[in-house]
Amino acid sequence: MINSMRWRYIALCEAKILRNPITLRAGIVKPGLTEDELWRAKYIYDSAFHPDTGEKMFVIGRMSAQVPMNMSITGCMLTFYRTTPAVVFWQWVNQSFNAVVNYTNRSGDAPITVNQLGAAYVSATTGAVVTALGLKSLATRLPPIISRFVPFAAVAAANCINIPFMRQRELKYGIPVTDENGNRLGESPNAARQAIVQVVVSRIGMAMPAMAIPPVIMNALEKRAFMKRFPILNAPVQVGLVGLCLVFATPLCCALFPQKSSMSVSGLEEDLQERIRKTSPHITTVYFNKGL
Repeated sequence: MINSMRWRYIALCEAKILRNPITLRAGIVKPGLTEDELWRAKYIYDSAFHPDTGEKMFVIGRMSAQVPMNMSITGCMLTFYRTTPAVVFWQWVNQSFNAVVNYTNRSGDAPITVNQLGAAYVSATTGAVVTALGLKSLATRLPPIISRFVPFAAVAAANCINIPFMRQRELKYGIPVTDENGNRLGESPNAARQAIVQVVVSRIGMAMPAMAIPPVIMNALEKRAFMKRFPILNAPVQVGLVGLCLVFATPLCCALFPQKSSMSVSGLEEDLQERIRKTSPHITTVYFNKGL
């Protein structure tokens, strides 16, 4: 009973902080909160609000939604890969979801217009679907087991298209770079390029176990009499295997590169280097939010 009341109290405190995030930033919290309870509230706040803009993030775009969303979409991509309409539909669904995630977890605080967002979405999803169809046509001449890996190859290639397109404003105008204390020093397209490369590598690594291991297992299972007798189990088993892989792959690949990434001042644009050396000659390393 006491534990139940305690957790209800913590949940209430967290809800109040999330409804009014300024209180957490300003250090204004309800009296009586312990350090552990405050840290728990901070973790929830960090997972729900963008680190640069401070805006509350769209629910399915948050990293906490990656496993349930991706296991459903990826499981269906791996199950329904044989026909062109199925490939087009599930690649479109996957890249639409990725576009939401890429926008939600972008770096920087520069506003993006609806037209820019729409153009980026159409370019990203079209490029991804065309890539998937091209790889599918090539796979028709390969052994069946190889065909099962077409969705992964398509997703890997599509990530190289989708993420830069959805974050193209960062590549053009740069992302904020700061000193170790968080003081803003300027905007850097070079930092944006490094951030986007790191995110692309993380996303491909995240997809690899979930899209490479289940096809091998399913290829063996489908030869068993049980699966032949109940083919309806194909999709649920595949989704379950993908989910199991993602539970481990998602946090591991998010941790490949730190959220607050860094680079040498010498790697920045010349004009920004000069500005930093004039105002803060002691700084040799700058930091930036790479996005997720």
